[in-house]
Amino acid sequence: MNRIKIYRIPALALMMLICGGKLQAQVMLNMDRALDIAIQNSPIMQQVELDLISNQERLNAQRARLKSRFGLALDPFQYQRTNSFDQRTSEWYLNESARSSGTFSINQRILPTDGTLSLQNRFWYDYNNSQSQGAINPISRTWNNQFSIALTQPIFTYNRTKVELERVELSYESSLLRYLLQKLNLERNVARSFYSVYSRQMSLDIANEEFMNNTDSHEIIKNKVEGGLLAVEELYQSEVNLATSRSSVYTAELNLANAMDELKVIIGMPLTDEFEIVTIIQADSVDVDQTMAINHALKNRMELRQREISIQNSMFNLLNAKTVNEFAGSLTASFGITANHEQLDQLFDNPTNTPAVGLTLNIPIFDWGERKSEIKAAEANLQNTEIDLDIEKIDIQVNIRAIIRNLQNLENQIVIQQKTVKNAILTYDINLERYRNGDLTSLDLGIYQNQLSDRKMSLTNAIIDYKLELLNLKIQTLYDFENNINIIPEELLADEETE
Repeated sequence: MNRIKIYRIPALALMMLICGGKLQAQVMLNMDRALDIAIQNSPIMQQVELDLISNQERLNAQRARLKSRFGLALDPFQYQRTNSFDQRTSEWYLNESARSSGTFSINQRILPTDGTLSLQNRFWYDYNNSQSQGAINPISRTWNNQFSIALTQPIFTYNRTKVELERVELSYESSLLRYLLQKLNLERNVARSFYSVYSRQMSLDIANEEFMNNTDSHEIIKNKVEGGLLAVEELYQSEVNLATSRSSVYTAELNLANAMDELKVIIGMPLTDEFEIVTIIQADSVDVDQTMAINHALKNRMELRQREISIQNSMFNLLNAKTVNEFAGSLTASFGITANHEQLDQLFDNPTNTPAVGLTLNIPIFDWGERKSEIKAAEANLQNTEIDLDIEKIDIQVNIRAIIRNLQNLENQIVIQQKTVKNAILTYDINLERYRNGDLTSLDLGIYQNQLSDRKMSLTNAIIDYKLELLNLKIQTLYDFENNINIIPEELLADEETE
């Protein structure tokens, strides 16, 4: 790349009280400070941040479901008194019953196999008093305990627990990417508005300078007319030039006030607040390795990761489509110990083992092609998302190549504008001297003054365009070529380290 000389515009501490009013404490605003305010106050940023928090909590809840769940169910007391009819003796009799029970359980989902391991212990006391004539033991008091451990394991199907967890993780990652992308987009919008305010301020400075020059030239021509050295028509033209420059100052003030309001809206600052811009703009030539820029973007761009997440979700949808009318089953196995006795201290003297095992199969016979069509639809959606990823990669390369070309063009424009400004200053100074000597009319001098103002403004805009394009390159590549540093968001780096 061609090297260009550094063009510095001194730091501005500009009192932007254009419309009058009481003097208030003002915010010293540079680019970083404006971006910080925007991140805190922007309604869009607040929305995407709340969405991020929501998905984070859903992920926390999903991970909590994979841990052991402890439960205790208590039924302290039940009492029932009924009048029943005994068909054997053809008589009515009273029956009283009471129960007190408690159940302790532990359930653990098994992530690698999608099974569930359960442990349960139920302990209860039964009391029964039957006044039936046929009752052998009218009053019964029994202590009971039932312990069991069971495994339930789906077979011939995919791991739904694992897929569910991965879906929630991808949803969180997707919300994080939206948050970070919105943050980068906000930085671009803030930069454009910030530099717009700066440009309007420079336009006001140039208009004030032009007004001062016209004021000086007006005094010169006024003295000459009064001395009889020039015709009075020259004074009239000078007054027109002075009024025009005064109007230009007023227009520049209005444009600056409007640009300030737009910046306040973007960063979420109250319109009644005042601020001062403090900034240094310099145009340093930045060397950009196109191959490195493209490779870094293809490796780190968050939009590509969003496309990859879409592909993964489409693959999950394909898995789900394959479960329509699928052949699947479930295997259950349990082992338990049941004990009961009238005396609590003899409850476990003679326990009974209660093993159990079961196999369930779901065998579809004919579904009229429903499963086949669902799979084809899911496969088509998967191919569509893969094509979107390829298109995104091509767009990234095209955009970066165009930005680099534009940067080269802007560098040349800055060099040209620097020379143009230098020539315009020399031309104005020469013609100002001619004007003082009476060899040039005020109308002609005004032309040279306008040319100088236009050249200065063109240089300022060229530098701003160059800075904005560098920012665009930084956002497109996630690399700051001005400072040669990686700007991959810390949140993504933290996720990579966690993985």
